[in-house]
Amino acid sequence: MTVITETKLEFAKLGSRIGAEIRGLDISGDLSEDTVAQIRAALNEHKALVFREANILTDEAQVKFASHFGPLTKAHPTVASVDGEENVLPVDSENGSANNWHTDVTFVVNPPQASTLRSIDLPAYGGETLIASSAGAYKDLPDELRSFADNLWAIHTNDYDYSVPKNLEHSNAEERRKEFTRLKFETAHPVVRVHPLTGERGLFIGGFAQRLRIVGLSNTESKDIIRLLQAYVTRPENVVRVNWEPNQVVLFDNRITQHYAPDNYDGQPRKLNRVTIAGDIPVSIDGKPSQSLQGDSSTYSVVAPVSNAS
Repeated sequence: MTVITETKLEFAKLGSRIGAEIRGLDISGDLSEDTVAQIRAALNEHKALVFREANILTDEAQVKFASHFGPLTKAHPTVASVDGEENVLPVDSENGSANNWHTDVTFVVNPPQASTLRSIDLPAYGGETLIASSAGAYKDLPDELRSFADNLWAIHTNDYDYSVPKNLEHSNAEERRKEFTRLKFETAHPVVRVHPLTGERGLFIGGFAQRLRIVGLSNTESKDIIRLLQAYVTRPENVVRVNWEPNQVVLFDNRITQHYAPDNYDGQPRKLNRVTIAGDIPVSIDGKPSQSLQGDSSTYSVVAPVSNAS
C-alpha cells in the first residue's frame, strides 16, 4: 500500500483569487497526516484545487481520498447514488446540465464543507467547470452594500421554479425535477457566512437562495437584491475555469465558492462522479447559526466538527 511521504507539495496558481493545480501527485493511496494538512492548507488558500494525473480511477479510491478530510455525506438528500456506492453521486449529462451558479446542497442546514469531482467520460471540447470565490465577491462589495449584506438572511430551498428556455431544456427534465423535490427542504442561512477555518467572509447565496428573510419585502424585490449580490460572485476576476482531462480530480471548498457547468459540448457525453464531505452549520458574522425550516437532513449528513481535518 502506497503512503505518500512528507514532501512539500507545490500547487501552481490558476488565478490571483481562486484556483491552483498540481500534476502527478498520486492521491489514491494512504495519505500521511502531513500530506492531508498541506492539501487542507492549499484548499484554505486557493478555494479550489485541481489534481491532474491523480491516479483516482475508481469510486472506491475517490471515496477514500475524500474521507481524509472528514466524514462523508450520502450522495444526495433526494437523488439516487451510483449503484452500490451510497456516497457517490453521478453528475451525468444524460440527466441534464448544472448550468446555473450554485453551492452544493445549501437547502439543508449543514451543507457539505467540500466537494470532490472525478472525470469519467469527457466531451471532445467544452464541458469545463467554472468555480467562483464568494470571498472575493464579498471583498469587492462597496462598504455600504457590504454593511447591508452583513445583516441579511436568505431562504434556500430545493423546491423552486426550474423553468429554463426551451432550447436548454433536457428531455427528462420533469422526471429529474420530481426526483430532486420528492422531499422538500428549506433553510435560513446568513447571506454573509464566516468560514470556520480561515475566518474569511463570503457571500453564501447561489441558485438555491430564493428569497431574503425580510418582513415586508416582496419576492421580486428580494430576488433583485440577491441578483445584485450574485453579480459580484460571478465577476471574471473571481472565477477560475477548470478544463477537464482524464484521470483528474477537483476538490473545492463548498463553504466559500459557487460553481457552474456550462452546457457547451453539443450533447456529447459528459460524466463526473461527485463525493461530498460533511459540513458544519454556517454562522453569520455575529455568530448566529443557520436554521432548518423544513425537512430532516440527518440521514443525508452528520454535522461535522470544525477542525483543520474537517
